[in-house]
Amino acid sequence: MKKILALVLALAMVFALAACGGKSADTASSSAPAADESGGVVKIGVFEPQTGDNGAGGKQEILGMQYANYVQPTVEIGGKTYEVKLEIVDNRTTAENGPSAAAELMNRDVSVVLGSYGSGVSMAGGAVFAEAGVPAIGVTCTNPQVTSDCDVYYRICFLDPFQGTVLANYAYNTLGVTSAYTLAMLGSDYDQGLVYYFTEAFKALGGTVKNEDFPEGSANFVSYINNAKAEGAGVIFAPVSTNYAQLIIEAASAQNFEGTLLGSDTWDNNMVVESAQGKAVTVDITTFYQEGGNAEFDSGIKEWINANADAKTNNGGNDMVSAVTAMGYDAYFTALEALKAAGSTEPSAVLAALPGVHYTGVSGEIAFDEIGDAKRDAAYIKTANTETGAWDFVTIQGVN
Repeated sequence: MKKILALVLALAMVFALAACGGKSADTASSSAPAADESGGVVKIGVFEPQTGDNGAGGKQEILGMQYANYVQPTVEIGGKTYEVKLEIVDNRTTAENGPSAAAELMNRDVSVVLGSYGSGVSMAGGAVFAEAGVPAIGVTCTNPQVTSDCDVYYRICFLDPFQGTVLANYAYNTLGVTSAYTLAMLGSDYDQGLVYYFTEAFKALGGTVKNEDFPEGSANFVSYINNAKAEGAGVIFAPVSTNYAQLIIEAASAQNFEGTLLGSDTWDNNMVVESAQGKAVTVDITTFYQEGGNAEFDSGIKEWINANADAKTNNGGNDMVSAVTAMGYDAYFTALEALKAAGSTEPSAVLAALPGVHYTGVSGEIAFDEIGDAKRDAAYIKTANTETGAWDFVTIQGVN
């Protein structure tokens, strides 16, 4: 469907250009920044949380884009050199705030949007982007509906069905666990989706699962840990935001949970791993990138973070490279490839070019399938080193 849409958009552009004095009536073309009007500036929208439950992760994802913009601040489009300007808005984590933040970006005449950290807010913003005809490149929003329900949304990360199955296989086959307990926040599309896919895969392998939910704003997870222990669970799978992950680690340590805490990509945060330091817990997670995967990128961004007090603060106070930061970096360069392929700053042209974009990033090869999803077949597994407060690489895991 997206390939058909891209072809239609490309043909529409040809006919619009051929028409004498004509102008396309669609919203995308009427609001798009033309080369002369932009003064040599092409705008990339950044649709990310900077506050709310996912604020910490959103800030780290933005850091990757900002560093990429520092590395390459210009792009050649249609034979002209453009300065690339990041237009950043705070979607405040929640789906309720997504449409207004997305509308703000549309008012800034961006050619393409990057984000968001968080699937629910991405889906909410997607409706606005689709109405305006502006393409969006998801960075770490893993729910299938982000792209399946929105023709303008593409993404560079793996999906929840894949990640949930990877974690189920890891728990059952590698850890040798047959009983699992899951914990998710009520109303979170991300949490609930991953729990569903994990549960289905774990049961198919022969395991048993007990599912529980907690209300937003919960601060005490002791009772949930004790429930998991009563179930005889060998793992607790909790695909939750950073702040809840820290609270779950605290409770598991306090209640002497002897199994493994399984986290998803949202746990790949320096504040999470530091909260495990000095505690008798085992924390294993899936993620998109492991520090050390690309030495040039790692050294460059560490130098940049250490030279910028705001960047260091937004990274949690140190220079540890988060996977979402690497993904933000790759998303920026994927957007540049789409702009170059389009030969135009028109959103409709960028959208038409996206299906054919291929980019080799620090997180791996990036190309899109017919839905607009990245062709990814493996995830990094990392474990918290409770002595050093850093992540240690375990393995690269597929679904088999």
